[in-house]
Amino acid sequence: RSSGRETEREISPLRLIHYRDNWYLDAWCHLRGALRNFAVDAIGAVAPLDVPAREVSDARLDAAFNASYGIFSGKQIRWARLRFAPERARWVANEQWHPQQRGRWDGHGHWLLDVPYADPRELVKDILQHVPDVEVLGPPGLRQEVRQRLEQGLQRLDAAG
Repeated sequence: RSSGRETEREISPLRLIHYRDNWYLDAWCHLRGALRNFAVDAIGAVAPLDVPAREVSDARLDAAFNASYGIFSGKQIRWARLRFAPERARWVANEQWHPQQRGRWDGHGHWLLDVPYADPRELVKDILQHVPDVEVLGPPGLRQEVRQRLEQGLQRLDAAG
């Protein structure tokens, strides 16, 4: 969707996932030779093929899609370290961002949250909803991505006058 281009894919459908009010299809993509997920509402047409679908175990699907934050997957898992101001921390401390998250209180009422992620897009969106009460402590690339989004938003506000 981000590029606006359409592609034709041969896939082996594996399972449907309902996530944040949207349906996704986890599938083996024969074009990419890898597991991918597809937004069901973005699929324009479907045609059955006369070839058997590739089978992939649930364990492999879980390892590919459930190891990182959100709907986006990837091989390289990084850990986001976030610090929430005391005012926001009282709510965020009771939220589950990911099953493998690690959270703890510091000595000043801040909630420190470590979350695994592979692709920053969805995580950045969720971080931004807590501005100005969140600080990205690391990694530097995630911190830069959040900064860039904030700066782009400010530029659009300034341009709108």
